[in-house]
Amino acid sequence: MSEVRFAVADVAEIRFCVSPLWETVTSLWALQQPGRHALHLPWIKQARTLARRRDLAGPVALLAAFARPKAWLPDFLTPPPASPLVDVGEELDRVLATPADEVRRDILVTARAEPLTPGAEAVAADPAAMLPRLAGAARAWYDAAIGPHWPRMRALLEADIAYRSRQLVAGGARLLFDTLHPAARWEGDRLVIADRWTQSLSVSGRGFPLMPSVFADKGPLISCSDEAAPGAVYPARAVGTLWEGLGRPVDGDPAAALAGVLGPARARLLELLRAPGTTSDLARRTGLSVGAVSQQLGLLHDARLVERNRQGRAVYYLCTSLGLALLGAES
Repeated sequence: MSEVRFAVADVAEIRFCVSPLWETVTSLWALQQPGRHALHLPWIKQARTLARRRDLAGPVALLAAFARPKAWLPDFLTPPPASPLVDVGEELDRVLATPADEVRRDILVTARAEPLTPGAEAVAADPAAMLPRLAGAARAWYDAAIGPHWPRMRALLEADIAYRSRQLVAGGARLLFDTLHPAARWEGDRLVIADRWTQSLSVSGRGFPLMPSVFADKGPLISCSDEAAPGAVYPARAVGTLWEGLGRPVDGDPAAALAGVLGPARARLLELLRAPGTTSDLARRTGLSVGAVSQQLGLLHDARLVERNRQGRAVYYLCTSLGLALLGAES
């Protein structure tokens, strides 16, 4: 069991962010264990072909030296973004600027979970020479396997953040963490995670970024050591909708069954709105124009299949209980 301790002021420093670098590195989890990550099979099928390319085999092998099932990721390789939305280039610049001592420390900490690979040992032995290679490997894999899909991934992650933000406003830290994942709960002044580790971190005025993830499939993951910047990564909602359209339609897909009645565009939007989304989010994920999405959402709203709520300047749409019933889900 792991825990993160908060002082009273620390609760006010909870923030949300997304990281293309995190998704780039952890996508190797899905590539190495497709059975465990069955939701990503349409992407895995494409990614496997990419990973066999001569120019990508080396970068993938170097990243896989760190992104291994059951192993910890070194904190320097996946630092919490400084702002809600960052470019992968900005994140890689931070990796390249990591002091050598910090690189070694973070890599050695991960040995508590699993023995180091030769690739990880090589980076720890000579960070100055190996960090550019590691950053270059991450950039190459992002450009080939993640970048083309990043708009739809980002839209899903932003929709999750919108939902979590509503939880934080409605019930504070207790409601946020108690609904974050079944393995997480809020106890007094700390976030407790039912995992197989015994990590104990203190926020101590350093801020606490929360990051939804496409490829995280278990409970929340926290920083490896108290010396690193604190933060937590948790599985995003509605990941099952992410890769629709990449592969052959799945038999029995509720949205596909509804397409003949509602039309394919409205059926697809209804399925995506199991999690909150804005018009621009949905346009990125479906490839439709913003105007077309807005028109279809208006029809769904008039039919009481979706509801809308304004948060600041953004309007978020979400499936109603009636819409969920049509999809065959419990309301």
